[in-house]
Formats: sequence, structure tokens, C-alpha cells
Amino acid sequence: MPTKPNGAHPSASLHLPTRRELLAGAGAIGAIGWAAGVLPTISPALARAATSHALKLGAFDITVVSDGHLVMPARLAAPDAPAEELKAALSAAGQTGDMAEPPANVTVIKSGSDVILVDTGAGPNFMPTTGKLLANLEAAGIAPDSVTKVVFTHGHPDHFWGALDDFEENPRFANATHYFPAAEWDFWISDKAEQGLPADRASFVPAARRNLKGIEAKAQRIKPGDDIVSGLRVIATPGHTQGHISLELAGGSESLVILGDALIHPVISFAHPEWRPAADHQPDVAAATRKALLDRLATDKSRVIGYHLPFPGVGRVERKGSSYVYTGES
Repeated sequence: MPTKPNGAHPSASLHLPTRRELLAGAGAIGAIGWAAGVLPTISPALARAATSHALKLGAFDITVVSDGHLVMPARLAAPDAPAEELKAALSAAGQTGDMAEPPANVTVIKSGSDVILVDTGAGPNFMPTTGKLLANLEAAGIAPDSVTKVVFTHGHPDHFWGALDDFEENPRFANATHYFPAAEWDFWISDKAEQGLPADRASFVPAARRNLKGIEAKAQRIKPGDDIVSGLRVIATPGHTQGHISLELAGGSESLVILGDALIHPVISFAHPEWRPAADHQPDVAAATRKALLDRLATDKSRVIGYHLPFPGVGRVERKGSSYVYTGES
């Protein structure tokens, strides 16, 4: 079961950056065009027009709510891939320009008296095109105060920077227990965290530490195999980050996997799981995770929700020869 962070947690002794330092870091990140997901999806106009999408799985009511979209160089989806093959894959996803605008799809699950939020979006200080979650939750009839549980797939800015209020001090979802992967927590608070990241992403570390400190009083550390509620289980999908998790939802005879960033591109992640997105902390581990996960999803015929797949990110995985194809649901 999930466990509370130890009272003598190492984060207590770590330097916590000022608001100015975090904002400076966010500006630098925007300038280099890097974020947790790097992928083209649907046209920007369509991505911005849709803000929520409802579906049902057994007794679970699910709503996918938009936090907006990212803006970044399209080539970062697989910077080491052969240039012509990469161009063809991007084109197949509808991306023909130099920049990509992947959506940020946040999942909300209603189970009995629980309202469960999976990731909190980027908040107001990451990119101008993100941070739309609160307004879109309200538009979908979901009050932030009604959220009872928040589950994080990993600690990248577009998933975690929305965890705190505008003063970056207290949890934005004040009535919720916050569930964070134990291995992911340990990575970000480690004094070697910067060494596990390229230099251009070093500002992610102090920001993650500040947010971990902010949610610590309401946090429980989780591990693969834990159940958040009955029917919602944590599964290991490491590589994108050291402790990245996904969530498997079982509803009767059906299942659905909330991917986080385990599969981020609607063509490349499926047709070329061996290609390496620039955002992956551990590229070899991430590639192995993608291959195993795709096999499982195709075999089990599970539906998926992808954080950066074309809005609303709901679809299925099918085998196609020696690779896979993603088919989205409208």
C-alpha cells in the first residue's frame, strides 16, 4: 500500500528555490523548447477547441480535461532517427512544420465518493499555452475542492508544476491526498539528480523539489502493484523518468491504461518504439518499456489515455506486422 514520506525526508535539507528562480527556469525551458513530451498531434485549432471529453469504464466515470498544449521543435520527438524516416513519421502524424503543439490531457476519474486527478498540468508559469486545467475543470463541472486524490505519473513540469497554488507554497487541490511514485520521489530529491539529466534540464530539479516539499504533508509514496482505489492499480513504466508510472483501470471485462508519458507520439511511439525521444531520462530503459507495454496493450486489447496523444488521447493499440499502430477514438 502507499506509504507516507518519512518525517526525516532528505528534501528537508535541500535548497528550495525562490519564486524568481523558478520563473527564470521556466523561461529557460521555454527558450530551449524542451518538455516532458515531444510530439506533434492534431491541428492546433482543433486541439484548442476541445477542452473535455467524457467516457465510462464499468463503474468508473472518466473525463479527460485539457491543460492546453505545449510548443516545441518537432524533431525532438526522435532527434537521433534517420532524417527522412523522421520526416515521414512526423508527416503521418499531421506534423509538417518545424514546431509541434502536443496537447496536455489530464484524466479525472470518479469512483464512488472519490474524484481522482491524474497529474496536475503545468500550472501558470511553464508555457503561455499551458496552465488551462483549472478553468477547464470548472467548465466540465469539476470543482477543484471536490478532488480527493491526486496521482502523479512523474515529476516533469507539464505534469507536476500545477500541483501548488499561485504562491507555489501549498497544494492547489487542498482536500486531496497526493500520491507520488516512491522511486520518482527519490530521484528528484537525490543529490545526484542533476547528474541524471542533460544540462539544459537542470532547472527541473529545484522546481520538482519545491513542489515535493509543498505536497509533502499530504503525500503518500506509491509503488507498482499498489491500488489507489479498488480497480485502479499502479504499473511500472520507467525510462521516460527513473520512477515513471502508469495506471491500469479495470472495469468489468474491460481495461484502460492511463499512460502518462510512456507513449507520447501517435506514430513514432507505436511504429518505432526503439527511437529515442529527447525527453527520456533513460533512453534504453524507456525503449524496452515501450516495447513491453505495446505488446501487453495489443494482447489485452486495452484502451489507453495518453497525456500527449491527440486530444482526448483515448484509443487502442493494434499490431501491424512487427510494429504497432494507434487508433484514436473520437
